[in-house]
Amino acid sequence: MSGPLAPTVIPETTDEERGDLDRPWVTVVWNDPVNLMTYVTFVLQELFGYDEPTATTLTLQVHHEGRAIVSSGPRERMEHDTSRLHAYGLWASFQRDS
Repeated sequence: MSGPLAPTVIPETTDEERGDLDRPWVTVVWNDPVNLMTYVTFVLQELFGYDEPTATTLTLQVHHEGRAIVSSGPRERMEHDTSRLHAYGLWASFQRDS
């Protein structure tokens, strides 16, 4: 014989938590002492389809500021983009957009 079922408790989601779940993820390329700027520009064009001026602008941002966001979207896609950048030898990571 079984007793009465416990009531289901659904935790409340605050607006702050809901907003956090809605924030997209980003892929960041970091400056490194190994890769030439021309190579980084080539990789950004190859992987993300950027035109040369856009890829060059992002590469210069990496060079001068130490990092640049190169893609944004769902976490799974950012993990994939980061992995592809690693395959080309670039330093990259993914994180929640701030």
